[in-house]
Amino acid sequence: MKAKYKGIIFDLDGTLLDAIEDIAAAMNRSLTHNGFQELAAEQYQEKVGWGIKRLAFLCLPQEAQSDDTAALVAADAARFYAETPLVHTRPYPGILELVAELTRRKTKMFVLTNKPDPVAQKVVAGIFPHGTFASVRGEISGKPRKPDPDCVWETLVEMDITPADVVFAGDSEIDMETAVVSGCFPLGVSWGYRPRQTLERAGARRIIENPDELLEFFSI
Repeated sequence: MKAKYKGIIFDLDGTLLDAIEDIAAAMNRSLTHNGFQELAAEQYQEKVGWGIKRLAFLCLPQEAQSDDTAALVAADAARFYAETPLVHTRPYPGILELVAELTRRKTKMFVLTNKPDPVAQKVVAGIFPHGTFASVRGEISGKPRKPDPDCVWETLVEMDITPADVVFAGDSEIDMETAVVSGCFPLGVSWGYRPRQTLERAGARRIIENPDELLEFFSI
């Protein structure tokens, strides 16, 4: 770990926010709407992170797993989710205090998520003060998404900061893989949706237990 970093990219769901119940509610509504059985909320923890179409595919019964069916279920789920994305979603304990302190330290903060971009913007705006993050980027049709490093590089070029000066904090293997291939510091968080071993296998150089541990990466 270098002495101090200049910026941080946060994953959203499972890192800043616990959104699993709202995601599950929207996908379950879509599944039943399309004639499939819903899943328990806890079953979603191992399936989220790759984007809504991949989530829909993983939630379908094996005999129904096709790209066309997944696209249909995903489209309905995205519509349902956009209607009510903040019913149960809450920041994890210590997150609001963390981002407030990083703001005080003038740390550049970014959000990079595979959640559909319009919903990502709505959720962040509904939880955090305006201007907290230098940019918020969700999944945009035709644009690279995690773990493609281009989504990191495009974001950082706009803000004139290099990957070597950035911590990438996330709760999944997707986040750690993105950090590694883009050249950011891969920092796992233990309070999200994936077990510690998954983060370690994906290249996490450190895993923290509490949000305030992250402050040691940045100048006072």
